Amino acid sequence: MNAKRWLVAGVAFAVLWVFVNGTSLTPTSLLGTFLIGLAVGLPVAFVFRRLYEEEFDITRPVTAAPSIVAYALLFVREIIVANLDVTYRVLALRMPIEPQVIYIPLRVQTDLGVTTIANSITITPGTLALDHDPDENALYVHIIDGRDPHAVVEPIRQWENYALTIFDEERSPDDPPPEIRVHPPDYPPEPKTVTTQETQMSNDTPEDTERDSDGRTATDEETEGGAEDGR
Repeated sequence: MNAKRWLVAGVAFAVLWVFVNGTSLTPTSLLGTFLIGLAVGLPVAFVFRRLYEEEFDITRPVTAAPSIVAYALLFVREIIVANLDVTYRVLALRMPIEPQVIYIPLRVQTDLGVTTIANSITITPGTLALDHDPDENALYVHIIDGRDPHAVVEPIRQWENYALTIFDEERSPDDPPPEIRVHPPDYPPEPKTVTTQETQMSNDTPEDTERDSDGRTATDEETEGGAEDGR
């Protein structure tokens, strides 16, 4: 069942206004506050209707409700587990921390889906979404311990499975997730060194490198020629 999206947005604004206004819990007061929010929300939603899709499936929130609840519960669990894990690593004498950046291609493609996954990663202690690669639809994620990146990615893939249903993505949870990559592959990278010969060549001036077979530069020849003409 489809409805105009701006109408749905206007009603949502009215409901939000009821909560924001903090009205008393009486039918008359609730209805009056809702009608005021509707009188303001519908015109605003109509003016900005071009920002929304033309139609909205009003049954979608109902069908997606189980995935929304599962996503929220998993997110709360990961927040608790991550807080305990980070606390242990900070208080441990050996500080078991090996930072790493991993490259996670996503199956979710909508802006809202990608943003939800990225924000969930960033809010969770120990992980941080650094950037999004739009060409490959992948996230650069910094993790506090990169010794087992697949263990870190496992809850992210579970979030993504629920997000595919919540945001009605083209792909489904049954589609296999793309392989992650450690970035850079040779992490930690070896320090870049320059040989003595390369350093000497970089410090040489053009005059030093343009020497003839006798070891004289063009500048030296010009100087000698000028001296002979002045005799």
